[in-house]
Amino acid sequence: MVLWVGTSFKMNKTLEEALAFANRLAETDRDRDTRIQRFVIPSFTAVREVQRVLAATSVKVGAQNMHWEDSGAWTGEVSAPMLKDCQLDIVELGHSERREHFGETDETVGLKVAAAVRHGLTPLICIGETLQERQAGQADDVLRRQVEKALELVAGEVGPAPILLAYEPVWAIGVNGIPATADYACERHGKIAEVATGVLGRAVPVLYGGSVSPQNCEELVSQAHFDGLFIGRSAWSVDGYLDILRRASAAVERSFMCPKASERKLP
Repeated sequence: MVLWVGTSFKMNKTLEEALAFANRLAETDRDRDTRIQRFVIPSFTAVREVQRVLAATSVKVGAQNMHWEDSGAWTGEVSAPMLKDCQLDIVELGHSERREHFGETDETVGLKVAAAVRHGLTPLICIGETLQERQAGQADDVLRRQVEKALELVAGEVGPAPILLAYEPVWAIGVNGIPATADYACERHGKIAEVATGVLGRAVPVLYGGSVSPQNCEELVSQAHFDGLFIGRSAWSVDGYLDILRRASAAVERSFMCPKASERKLP
């Protein structure tokens, strides 16, 4: 089993800054932990050049969004064929900021997931409940709906690329976010994985995102049902990202040496 650990730059970094990050990351590829799949998701203005820098490495590169149609009169949008033309591996879909500010719905997320799978891209599908939904005891129902709608159009499909889910509770995201406790997130991950398996008939890795930091990353990746981390501002500097990678690697090693400490089946 591979642990996925990556970051999205959101609307940050000029091309020069993104390339400095990519070049430094490329230099570390020889010493990487092969049990960890690294990935970065720059802004679209930088993806082609970042991918070029990282093409000979193990790092996967993705885009932060795409349209569900392959082409057409969709001003300002990018399509799956365009992402493939940039030689990308991953596309982030359904982030809560897209849902809140840009009208993204469960239905449009499902259409985008289907387009990504059709074109051999790995969809990284973001799901998560709001604070109000959590306080009302609706978290599991919200997550079930989001997972089912995201995957319903690809049920029975077996594409060349995996499908990933990123559990990002909305109340845990951003500069004022409060990270979920490991126990709370672990319980959500288990239920998310169960729903996804029910739809697709196969296991789907579930990553955690939401105020991931050097202080909590080791505890998080040591939990059962955790298949990786999707990191925000703590990984926007390459030194911060590499630090979390080192800490995640140490946690994986401890779990490997003491398998009874976790239900995770590590490589």
